[in-house]
Amino acid sequence: LGSVKSNLGHTQAAAGVAGVIKMVMAMRHGVLPRTLHVDAPSSHVDWSAGAVELLTEVREWPGGERVRRAGVSSFGISGTNAHLILEQPEPVAELEPAGEGVASLAPGVVPLALSGRSAEALRAQAARLLARIEADPALRAVDLGHSLATQRSHFDHRAVVLADEWETAVRGLAAVCVGEPDPAAVVGECEAGRTAFLFSGQGSQRLGMGRELYARFPVFAEALDAVCAVLDGLLGRPLREVVWGEDAESLNGTEFAQAGLFAVEVALFRLLTSWGVRPEFVAGHSIGEVAAAHVAGVFSLADACALV
Repeated sequence: LGSVKSNLGHTQAAAGVAGVIKMVMAMRHGVLPRTLHVDAPSSHVDWSAGAVELLTEVREWPGGERVRRAGVSSFGISGTNAHLILEQPEPVAELEPAGEGVASLAPGVVPLALSGRSAEALRAQAARLLARIEADPALRAVDLGHSLATQRSHFDHRAVVLADEWETAVRGLAAVCVGEPDPAAVVGECEAGRTAFLFSGQGSQRLGMGRELYARFPVFAEALDAVCAVLDGLLGRPLREVVWGEDAESLNGTEFAQAGLFAVEVALFRLLTSWGVRPEFVAGHSIGEVAAAHVAGVFSLADACALV
């Protein structure tokens, strides 16, 4: 019985989502929690028929030979109902080891985004967050960053603290609290506006560009692979071999510089849009103009690569 009534009381409009949360957590931990306050099963149910019984004791819920499934049927008093079957998801596969020439990665920089209706409210938010992380050193930066970005309201006065380690986060938040500048913190007001992406031209290439993004983000890797699959046939040499190589002179040659920039810029675009960042306008300089045209749908990938 997945009800939370014995734990929380009548949740009314939240009954459906509370039942879902309870059973998802039960699957995650492999434990079926007991129903509380049951002195005797209801006499209105024929318990001798079938194999249904009340969970009067905690039970392990093995998920090996059989897939875990749970039915949730919840009638909220306001009409917010939930009737569904939950099934244990496929296990998340571990990331493949980085390929040859791909650097092993330390944890990345995590942005901690704060906002408030006023400068004073922003500083107060920074102070609360600073106290939170000082009280719980085990808190994961990536969890905190995700919650701040997706579960909080966004107001006009904003700050972002770039945390590559907790010492950086503490220093940056402390600076926001008192309104002082700090390399780890960016503070400003946000005005409503539209979004544009500008793609750079030749001269911005560098050895190893995109290598760590390729290892960290499958969306970026898939997009880069798709572009390189076309360009490699046109260039007669694997593009990544040059871009991730050690010969800067080869990369700085127009042929590989422009092809490499196009591939990385398209992959960057795909990565950003996978996170929901979508521009109203795109523009580009030099080879960036071709990248902008391709992602805007002017050229197919094959035509864009031929033009590159």
